[in-house]
Amino acid sequence: MSYSPLTLARRHVLGELYAACENATKDVPVYLNDANGEKLGHAAESLGRYADAFTFHLTEENCRKLAGGQFTYSFDYHFSESAAAAATSKRRRVRLISIILTMRKGYQKPMPKSARKVVAESESTDAA
Repeated sequence: MSYSPLTLARRHVLGELYAACENATKDVPVYLNDANGEKLGHAAESLGRYADAFTFHLTEENCRKLAGGQFTYSFDYHFSESAAAAATSKRRRVRLISIILTMRKGYQKPMPKSARKVVAESESTDAA
């Protein structure tokens, strides 16, 4: 299984956690659906000290899905400082333990008007 790296901005991946999240010094494991699920690969911040991005090392298919926005992100983390040491409880620093990717639910394509008319007519005759 070959791994294909994909680099995404930390702000894009972390969202609201961006300001509170510490830089990852080790590789962060990436799982599918939950932390007990299938391990897809890992993410690293190895582009240098000032690079503000995650490099995901996943299979080529999963990289394509991730780049296409087919996954949502969730995180498993713990607080790196106590509540007493933090300026406010909302500003506590966090350290990532794992990143969890969840497939987005698909949507049903809208029917053309002509097809909706046929379905509506058949339902009205069935009800009668």
